[in-house]
Amino acid sequence: MSIDLETGLDAFYDVLRRRRDVRGEFTGDPVPADVLDRILAAAHAAPSVGLTQPWDFVLVRDTATRQEFAEHVRAERDVFAETLDGQRGKTFSRIKIEGILESSMGVVVTYDPARGSPDVLGRHAIADAGLYSVCLAIQNLWLAATAEGLGVGWVSFYREPFLRDLLAIPAGIRPVAWLCLGPVRELAEVPDLERHGWRTRRPLSAAVHRERFRTTESNPD
Repeated sequence: MSIDLETGLDAFYDVLRRRRDVRGEFTGDPVPADVLDRILAAAHAAPSVGLTQPWDFVLVRDTATRQEFAEHVRAERDVFAETLDGQRGKTFSRIKIEGILESSMGVVVTYDPARGSPDVLGRHAIADAGLYSVCLAIQNLWLAATAEGLGVGWVSFYREPFLRDLLAIPAGIRPVAWLCLGPVRELAEVPDLERHGWRTRRPLSAAVHRERFRTTESNPD
């Protein structure tokens, strides 16, 4: 089969550019089963330290469960908001931080550090290598969902013990991410945090170092 390399590269980089952390654009329509299978297969194909594949995916559609989680997230948002002063607080008040109920479902990605233990090839010097592997699975899932025309939103305003209890996740297994997943009306051209003025994007030139790490304070935030 002949593959147009240039077209394939353009499509790949287009997916990277279009990926967004979605909050308010979900339609609530269901995710087709075959599409969900492809997205999860993409996540499960991620590289992992020592081939441990330390992730699991908990699919959450139940409305009552999502409502309970949403209430917890709102409470944590309030805790964070209380730490902000002046204009920073006003800016944050305009930012929607999650789409738990608006999305079609939640996908909770967990990390099991005991999987493959005690002989995890590649983790002896970097204890967090397994956690990094889970993040690679999340990125695969996110990009696959974007390619399928779906949106993903990573909810980070929660306490791990709460989510562990809510979903009966065994002790020792970390809930790394609650991902809101579903069809969207659109993917925003400009990410929410940029659009609301929370932070400006750092240029690539400020992040690239040659041979040694620059320690000057000239890099923009």
